[in-house]
Amino acid sequence: MDNPKPIISIRNVTKRFGSVVAVDDACLDIAEGEFFALLGPSGCGKTTLLRMLAGFEHPSEGDILIGGQDMSDVDPNKRPVNMVFQSYAVFPHMSVARNVGYGLRVTGVPAAEIKERVGEALALVKLAGYEERMPTQLSGGQRQRVALARALVKRPKVLLLDEPLSALDAKLREAMQLELVRLQQSVGITFVIVTHDQDEALSMADRIAVMDSGQVRQVAPPAELYEFPNSRFVADFIGKMNLFAGRVAGAADGRVLIEIQGMDRIAVPYGDQARGEIGVAVRPEKIRLAPTPPTDGEIGLRGRVREVAYYGDESHVFLETAAGVITANRPNAARTTTPAVALGDELWASWEPADTLVLTE
Repeated sequence: MDNPKPIISIRNVTKRFGSVVAVDDACLDIAEGEFFALLGPSGCGKTTLLRMLAGFEHPSEGDILIGGQDMSDVDPNKRPVNMVFQSYAVFPHMSVARNVGYGLRVTGVPAAEIKERVGEALALVKLAGYEERMPTQLSGGQRQRVALARALVKRPKVLLLDEPLSALDAKLREAMQLELVRLQQSVGITFVIVTHDQDEALSMADRIAVMDSGQVRQVAPPAELYEFPNSRFVADFIGKMNLFAGRVAGAADGRVLIEIQGMDRIAVPYGDQARGEIGVAVRPEKIRLAPTPPTDGEIGLRGRVREVAYYGDESHVFLETAAGVITANRPNAARTTTPAVALGDELWASWEPADTLVLTE
């Protein structure tokens, strides 16, 4: 996105429930037309932040602006947002069409316009022809689409989604991730989704805010968040990561020299000046396994295979080394039932210095 204007501005927002700080001085701008994800573990404050956007909770401190308007005194039903809940909250006694048109009926929209807009909304979520069906005649994925259509029919500026796919099975969940992205692109409105599922956030969002203990730890596009996390927490939370405790021993030629217990001193590229105790990290997919030592310039560790976890498309190999247990991912490229790596094998794990992350936080 080329610096589009923010439709949501969250300015120094804090939310307290008694002595518990659920959201701690959060600052965020969300762009118009963006698919934005709030990601973090349970209890990190992401749903509380979403509920404050919807108006169901009010900040203890700070301001929330939507479309340039301060939301402090704006009731939930007057805000230019709509929310899709985790439970879908589809009315069981109403047909699909009546479910979708409910919000329009209660605000006095004429019947002819309701019928037209309901038809448009159902077409968007690929449920045209389902108008007279009852919720009991629908699958979980179809009920979720009804909830989406009911939110979209009111044409909000922002659609808020609270764990909308958590009740679906794995295959349907993956299909609906792609469907939500298609839907967001077709309607062109801002989507803000809350999820604890990192794969869901990485595959769907334009940008992601990672939250921890009420604080926004990093905001970045998915690839930047994955490849360049700014802290040990983000590095460990997003994807799998091998983390080592290191100490800076010096710097030379744009590289920092690091000592890690159980390893030779390593030199890795690092732009900023790092000092003292640091974290050193490398993703499992960046690590190669071989029976021979690595070539010059690569970082290497010798170890013994302690465990192999088979996942069909790849296997995760756990190697016991002097620096601790490290994980390497191996693609199962050959069609065979004979594992390429066996328990007890002596192997070298190696990776490029440029694939090493230096984490000062």
